[in-house]
This record gives sequence, structure tokens and C-alpha cells, in this order.
Amino acid sequence: MGCVYGKCCCRYPRSSDGDNREDLGRYAQVQTHILAGRSVESAQVPSHNFRLEYTVLTQRGFYPESPEKENQDSYCIRTQLQGNPNVHFFGVFDGHGQFGTECSVFVRDRLVEILSNDSTLLDDPVKAYNSAFLRTNEELHSNIDIDDSMSGTTAITALLVGDMLYVANVGDSRAVLAVKEGNRVVAKDLSSDQTPFRKDECERVKSCGARVLSVDQVEGLKDPDIQSWGDEETEGGDPPRLWVQNGMYPGTAFTRSVGDSTAETIGVVAVPEVSTVHLTAHHPFFVVASDGVFEFLSSQTVVDMVNRCADPRDASSAIAGESYKLWLDHENRTDDITIIIVHIKALSNSGGDATAKRNGGRTTNTEKETSEIFFTPCASEGFRSVRSDFSEVSCCQPVSSLDQSSKVVVSSSL
Repeated sequence: MGCVYGKCCCRYPRSSDGDNREDLGRYAQVQTHILAGRSVESAQVPSHNFRLEYTVLTQRGFYPESPEKENQDSYCIRTQLQGNPNVHFFGVFDGHGQFGTECSVFVRDRLVEILSNDSTLLDDPVKAYNSAFLRTNEELHSNIDIDDSMSGTTAITALLVGDMLYVANVGDSRAVLAVKEGNRVVAKDLSSDQTPFRKDECERVKSCGARVLSVDQVEGLKDPDIQSWGDEETEGGDPPRLWVQNGMYPGTAFTRSVGDSTAETIGVVAVPEVSTVHLTAHHPFFVVASDGVFEFLSSQTVVDMVNRCADPRDASSAIAGESYKLWLDHENRTDDITIIIVHIKALSNSGGDATAKRNGGRTTNTEKETSEIFFTPCASEGFRSVRSDFSEVSCCQPVSSLDQSSKVVVSSSL
């Protein structure tokens, strides 16, 4: 979900079955072309003697009222960050607004560059992540070629350092880890969608001056005093959004993003929530995907579909196709869809026991000794205060405190 002036601005009427069949037929023709030539790539992690096998799919949405609209999703896969063979990066960036594509591409390129040049990355990945997001946000605001006043991007990224996985999230895209539990493979979310459906995020943006109302409420069709919207699964058609006090903008359905300088004045921040997990042989794969996938598919459904396919290309095709179909079952358009599937091959439980081998051959002060998922409070001097809950910043305005100098690294993202 984006802003009301972006890709999700209209709540289209449900299509007829005939229209759906026509649209699905059109998609089948397009899909054949887009999926041609996709490959499965691999990256070694020599510190723990395992490898990653990954593939990516990105599919432009179907927009009947905007046939020339481009895919605003982008992605980055960068292996061997800082020349270290044990450090790999995966990210999906879901742009929104008039300049959403430009915002998405800018953040895709700059975030990984800043991480690559951060000398503290291996010592404290969480701190490095936080600094990189805040700095990228500041640079986007100051970029004279991109108007981010009503445009921006969400970002879901996964940084693998040895057998540790760090997931940083800003917005409502998602990362999911597959976990073997007996005879089952269970989905474990590595991120939590940052939307007003979350009570903590809703209260945070209200404290920054945001009005939180659905489109029907802000247009006077429903009582604005009823501050209960159910959950995202049942009320996704008219979700709560953020509005300034005396205006009908910006209408964002998320509470964190990069860019969106107008929404930033009412609490939309670029501070990521970071989860940390120690990978073991019980973790066969993870998925990083835009909300175009998860709008109608649960995390468990996505994991089940990946688990059924020996080839991740088949899995990504099936997920994109099912997502597309479900979009057309509910609306007469679809969202852009981007999905990265990363299989973890030949990782043994004993491979991560030696702490000297952990995190790309180095130990860090954020190291965990269990396979649990840890959500880490992620804030810095760039924000005045934090709540100790899930990593919620309680203030509204970021304070510039980061050095603006940075080397430019040629991106090897796909």
C-alpha cells in the first residue's frame, strides 16, 4: 500500500469474472516474456561452508487507467560486500507517488553503497543499518532532481554476515524465513508491516500530529471518531491512512518510508526496525518481497509455495501468478510484484558453533547464540528519543547528524 496519490489511490470495483479471465490471459502472455532468461545464481559463504542459491522476479502491475505506468519496484542483490565473501545483501524497494520510481532506484543504489563504505558494518550491523537508512533519507530529501515531497519508497532488506541474518524494514514490504519444525516448514516473519493497523505505530504518528482515518472517514462517509479498523486481512480495502490536520493529504497507508518529506512532518520516519537471526540447518530458505505479494497471500502460503518447488524460479512464477489472480479477484488492477527467493544450502548445525567464524570471520557485539529471531531497537542520535517496545521512535522530526561524505561504489545490483 502506498499513498493516495500513488499506486493504491483508488479502490476499484470488483471485476467481473469475464474481465478477470481476459486480464489473466493478458498476464500469461506478458509473463512468458518477462520470465524468459531468468537464472538461479549462487554465492558461497566460506566461513561456514554453505552457499546461497537465489533468484528474483519483478512484474509490473496491471493498471487499466494508467496503461503507461512503469514498474515502481526495484531490487538490489549485491554479493561480497566490502570484498568479503561471507557478506551478501538482498533488497526490495517499493516506490510510490509521482516520482516513486526515481525514489525507489535512488534508495536501491545509495543504501547498499553507504553500507559498503561503512567501516563499522561487521562490528555492528544494526547500527550500520540505522545510519545508512537515515543518511539515504537525508540525501533523497536534498536531491534536486527528485521531488520526494509526496513520493518515496518502502524498503525491505536482508544482510547476511556469515551465519547471521539481519533484516531491516521500513514500510510494509516483508521478509519471511522458512523454519523446519518436525515434518512441517513454518513461516516466521522477519519483519512487521509498519502501518496504522499496528497500535504502537498508530499511536506514534498520532503523537506527531497525524490524523489517522480511512478514505471513507476523511470524506465524511463514516464516523471519524471510530478509531478501530479491524485488521489488515479484513479491512485492507479501505485501510487507515495518515493525514495532516487541516488537509486531505498525504494519505499514506504506511508509517515508515524513505522520502515522503511531507508525511515526515506527521511522523513517517526512515528509522528501520531490524531483526536478527542465527541461521541453522533448520532454515531452508528466506523470501524478501514487496507488498504486492503479501496483499492477498499470507506468509505461510508463500513459504508453502516455495517449499513445493525444487526450482526457485518455478516458485517465484507461481507466487506472482497467484498474487496477480487474487488482485484481480478483488480489484480491477494489480500492484507491482517483486520477489527474491534465497535457498540456504549445506549449512550444518555444527558449522556455526565457533564464534570466531561467526559474522564473516569476526565476532560482534550483536551476536546471538540461539536460533530465535530478535527484534532490535534501532535508533541513534539522529532521533531525539525512542520507546523500548519494538523499536518505535517517539519523536517526529529527524535531526541531521550524519557525515554527508561518501565514496561512490559502482553498483552490481541486478
